[in-house]
Amino acid sequence: MRALPALVFGSVLLCGAGIAGAADEPVRELDPVHVNAMRNPEVRKYEHILAGLDAFDKYHALAPQVDRLRFVAEPKDRKTPPAVLKVRLVGDRDFALPIALDAHGRFEVPRSEAAEDADSELELNQKRGLYRIGVEVKTPGLPENRRRLGDLRLECKVQIAIAKSEIPFIWVGVVNGLLLRTDWCSFFGDEKSTAYKGAAKDAHFGYRAGRPVSEAILVEGNRSALLRSKGHSYEVPIGNSSWSDEAMIELTFADEAPVVAAVTGTAGETPRTAP
Repeated sequence: MRALPALVFGSVLLCGAGIAGAADEPVRELDPVHVNAMRNPEVRKYEHILAGLDAFDKYHALAPQVDRLRFVAEPKDRKTPPAVLKVRLVGDRDFALPIALDAHGRFEVPRSEAAEDADSELELNQKRGLYRIGVEVKTPGLPENRRRLGDLRLECKVQIAIAKSEIPFIWVGVVNGLLLRTDWCSFFGDEKSTAYKGAAKDAHFGYRAGRPVSEAILVEGNRSALLRSKGHSYEVPIGNSSWSDEAMIELTFADEAPVVAAVTGTAGETPRTAP
């Protein structure tokens, strides 16, 4: 879906070039264009970021102890050399607003009427394609190897809101029709769905961890379920309503001993064993 806007935009440019070549008209002066210090940097439209902030406010009850939405800049390839990251909002009329990052690449994007008026973009000082700008919702006090299910559900809401704002409206309608719902997050792991003959039940939403994951277990009360994991990522059935927002994902990193007793069998639920 991301490739379609670029394809359409390219077609429009080609058509425009053909028309310009065919018509014998005087050349008109173009409006000034803002030039970035770095060519082709990683950017996200501010209007799309605002869609994520709106979703965070709307569904905040999923993670009530998280006071604000945080974004994170991280390399797409773990082999990418470390870099000194800088983020800013930049737009028309020389508008620029630097944004502070912490040591882990996390930052907050403020609401700003000036940034909206300037048609701003969130700009990372790295070449496009090397880094990704994601979101992070994490209840304070949780250790690195534990994630709360409600937090991850809110992360999905924010990511999907941003994605919907980035693609043409017609494609939003197409996906709504394919998934048989407007809430795309509820599709992943929906045990009651009949879409695609039960495909929703097996579809899990992927999340990234800061380190290689050897095991991921969804735990609540006296039951647990082994989740799929690979490399630095793991998959969660966030749309499965039988798990409450208070359920926990317990991660075992590849360089650590297991944090819970092994789960017998393959994927699926099993009675909770003592840690």
